[in-house]
Amino acid sequence: MRIFYIIILIILVFLAVSSGLTKIILMPQDVAFFAQYGFTSPILIAYGAIQLLGGILLALSKTRVIGAALVATTFLISAVILIMADNMPMATITLIFVILLGLILKQSLDKAAQQPTLTK
Repeated sequence: MRIFYIIILIILVFLAVSSGLTKIILMPQDVAFFAQYGFTSPILIAYGAIQLLGGILLALSKTRVIGAALVATTFLISAVILIMADNMPMATITLIFVILLGLILKQSLDKAAQQPTLTK
């Protein structure tokens, strides 16, 4: 189970970082697609920066909860846009990744709850 978790985590980090970078560098296909739904270039860059930051935070165990939440939120927004674009295959895949991020988030929260806290 641990190996499955690590593989899923690596895939999710890669997807978040690569998705974020394509938006930050304003790849023409991303610009054209998201422009149809009101995303200007500055908004697309900010959206990509959030995905990139989320991917980086997801890779680090201490910030995994925040990273998973950021990436899940941006992927969920992308899924809604894909549904609006009537691209159900990509929307379904994106929603599967959101579910996997939810599992990572739950596992990270469970692990954090099991660790003893320092009291003064």
